[in-house]
Amino acid sequence: MILSVGCFVAAFCAGMAGFAFVLVAAGILLHVLPPAITAPVLVLGSLIVQSIGTRAVWHDIAWPRLRLYVATATAGVPIGIWMLATGPAPAIVAGVGLLLVVYAGYMLARLAMRLAPPRVASGSGRDAAVGFASGILGGIGGVVGALPAMWADIQGMPPRETRALLQPFIAAMQAITAVGLAFAGFFTAEALLLTAIAIPALLAGTWAGMRAYRVIPAEGFRVVLLSLLLVSGLSLVI
Repeated sequence: MILSVGCFVAAFCAGMAGFAFVLVAAGILLHVLPPAITAPVLVLGSLIVQSIGTRAVWHDIAWPRLRLYVATATAGVPIGIWMLATGPAPAIVAGVGLLLVVYAGYMLARLAMRLAPPRVASGSGRDAAVGFASGILGGIGGVVGALPAMWADIQGMPPRETRALLQPFIAAMQAITAVGLAFAGFFTAEALLLTAIAIPALLAGTWAGMRAYRVIPAEGFRVVLLSLLLVSGLSLVI
């Protein structure tokens, strides 16, 4: 029951905002399942949810930009894994969490005071840096969507364009992560069984989240995005 509820809530958030499945689900499932079992369930669950979401925005995907994100993030994953094994990974993750908390809190305060948000122009170099840093975080703990989501908000990217970047990017990175977990022997019979049990909740949560996304206005979408960034940051800090 806890597995299904956790996956439903996480899938709903991802279906509505385009990211945060892993962070939301991990905050629930890690209380009842060991990390070695949780990791494959989270990766496969995220892959299913984001693949479904990607189909809905397929025609809006900016392929050159997506390829740049995936390439640079893939290059960053080994560094993240190395940091996880040898470096100050917890400090890095906490630092990123603090960045998300400060940014999301500041932007939500601006919205509450009805101040116009600042806008920053995009560029291939900046996109590459965000992708690379996301890959490092993915290698450390599977957190690949938070920084691109924040970068999309900074640029004032429209909701559909934001989802058309986040969902295929996360799906691609989770597919890469799944291959690594498979070679490392994490896909045990228990992990696969739990993933199969969670599929109905994943599908229902994704459907409900995508329905909710269709009815909320652009400003409401931005509030949801920033709120999930704030929750994500707090989960990384705490």
